[in-house]
Amino acid sequence: MRNLSDIGRIFYGIAMAEMGLQTIYCHDIPYFMLPPVHPGKTGVIILTLILGIVMTLAGACIAFRKKARQAALLFGGLLLLIFCFWYVPYELIASPNYKLLGDWENAVKELALAGGALVVAGCFPAENKNSLTRLFEKLVRGGAILFALPVIFFGILHFVYAKEAGGYIPSWIPNHLFWMYFCGAALLASGIAILLRIQARLAAIVLGVMIFTWFVILHTPKVITSAAADRTGELSSAFLALAYCGIAFVIAGRAKT
Repeated sequence: MRNLSDIGRIFYGIAMAEMGLQTIYCHDIPYFMLPPVHPGKTGVIILTLILGIVMTLAGACIAFRKKARQAALLFGGLLLLIFCFWYVPYELIASPNYKLLGDWENAVKELALAGGALVVAGCFPAENKNSLTRLFEKLVRGGAILFALPVIFFGILHFVYAKEAGGYIPSWIPNHLFWMYFCGAALLASGIAILLRIQARLAAIVLGVMIFTWFVILHTPKVITSAAADRTGELSSAFLALAYCGIAFVIAGRAKT
C-alpha cells in the first residue's frame, strides 16, 4: 500500500503548490483558507503573497520529498493555528450566521487540509525525540481524526443542503437528489470508519476514489466551462478535491486494517 500513500502525498502536494501559485498570480487567497480579512490594501497584498509562497513551498516540498516531513508539520501546524485562533473566533464573534452549519463549511475545509498535512507528515520517520518532536508526534497521530471529522461534517451538509446543492451535479446525471443523499451517506460512513478505525483502509480507498471521481466529472468541467470571473474559485474547489483525495489515499496506505 506504500504506492497508494505516495500517490496521495503527491496529489496533496500538487494541490497545495497549485493553490499557492494561483494565489501569487491572481493576488487572491483561496476562499476557504482564511476568513474575510480587512487589514487594508497593503496588508492584504502582503498577506496574500506570504500565504501564496508558504503554500507553494510546502506543496513542492511534499510532492518532491524535500524536507517533506518538516514542511508538512509546519504547514499543518499553521493551518491548525489559523482554524483555532482565527476561524473559530471569527465565526463566533464576527459572523451573524454562526448557528448555521453551512456557515462553518469553509472553516471545516481548512481544518481538513490541516489534518491532511499532519497525515502526510506521518509518512516520514521522526528525525529526533526532543520535546518539540514529541508534541508534533501527538499532532501527527491526530491527523486522521482532524480529517475524518470534517468528512463527517460534509456528509451531514449533503443531507441538510441537498436541494440547494443539487444543481452542482452535471445536468447529464439524473436524479440529483438521490446522488446528493448517496454521496452524503458515503461521506458519513467513510468518515466514521476512519475515525473509529473500522475497516479504515477500505473506507479511505472508497473515499479517495469517490472524491477523485468528483474531481474528474464535476470540478474539471466546471473549471473548463466557467466564466473568467469564476475560474479562480472553481480552480480552488477542484484542487481542494484533489487534496482531499490525496489525504484519503495516504490514510489508506498507512492504515493497518
